[in-house]
Amino acid sequence: MKSKIHELYKTKIMSKKIIIIAILSLSIFSCANKENSNIDQLISSKNVKGLQERKATLQADIAKIEGALATLDIKKEEALVEVSTVKDTLFNHYLEVQGNVDTKENILVQPEFSGTLTSLNAKAGQKVSKGQILGKIDDGGLSQQLASLENQYALAKTTYERQKNLWDKKIGSEIQFLQAQTQMVAAQKGVAQMKAQLAKTVIRAPFSGTIDEVFVEKGQVVAPSAEGLMRIVNLGSMYVSTSVPETYIGKLKVGDQVDVFLSSLNKTYKGKVRQVGNFINPNNRSFGIEVSLPNPDNLLRPNQVAKLKIIDYTNNKAIVVPTNVVQEDGEGNKFIYTVEGSNGKTGTAKKVKVTLGKSSNNVTEIVSGLAAEDIIVTDGVNSISEGMKLNF
Repeated sequence: MKSKIHELYKTKIMSKKIIIIAILSLSIFSCANKENSNIDQLISSKNVKGLQERKATLQADIAKIEGALATLDIKKEEALVEVSTVKDTLFNHYLEVQGNVDTKENILVQPEFSGTLTSLNAKAGQKVSKGQILGKIDDGGLSQQLASLENQYALAKTTYERQKNLWDKKIGSEIQFLQAQTQMVAAQKGVAQMKAQLAKTVIRAPFSGTIDEVFVEKGQVVAPSAEGLMRIVNLGSMYVSTSVPETYIGKLKVGDQVDVFLSSLNKTYKGKVRQVGNFINPNNRSFGIEVSLPNPDNLLRPNQVAKLKIIDYTNNKAIVVPTNVVQEDGEGNKFIYTVEGSNGKTGTAKKVKVTLGKSSNNVTEIVSGLAAEDIIVTDGVNSISEGMKLNF
């Protein structure tokens, strides 16, 4: 509103000036021929007194014109602006980088055994616990082999125990005892190996999470593949990974707080740096970091794009101004217009050179040149100059 009033005010002043100049020009033009004729006559007649009187008349007219222009110039040097009082405030500068949301627990479940899928206890969207059985593969006779090996082990164990009893009584030879012991141990290992092999026919959840998608059906012949059997995701352990320029080595540490904004959700999460890389990528001179993220509302998903704001500088008592009020003169000096002699409604513009610090969120830190309680011009800075009367 003030800007519109200011423009109307300037327009009105210019209109008045144009009207006065036009009237004076018409008057001068209409009288010019007559006055020039009279002057020529006075000169030709060598009328000194008449020439002196004409000179005095012209000088009086010039004085009136200069007075009128001076009045208009004074009014032109007034401006309507908006001002603000500078205060000490907390200032944070942020490093802004882009990253991707991810989770360590996001895998494709692969079969460890090839064969026919005899049972499938999983469907998309199902929540599962670590170790839960999701399916079974036909063992191709391994269970029968295991039963046979267990019988062999039972016999070898019985033989060993009898040989041991005899050996403890000093009956029999040591070699018979050792052979019985060796046969029992070998049979025991055979049973363990077969059980381990048979366990691979059972598909279990590697961690607690949610089945995102199932790619196979019961009765299908399965084997390790690029697609896998199903995807399981745990959304409770999310993080953002990104790369940071090497100039920030030493400025970032584990535990630093990070604001993570996701445009797809229009929401900001509070995260913490959980890992700082120890390797500089020679291709882009950067190192990796990971920022852990809470996911209480279960809205985060792997591969979402995130914008990270990491505090890399803090000043608890900073003088900051809107970035757009900082001007630059022809010599490259930065300056700001302040208000001198303010009475609450008017004052005088003063050009103050300043030294700039860091900028963030459309505000700039002033290292020197301003102090708390100084009044600065925040709107209308492009239409004023030093010494101009300001209205606000």
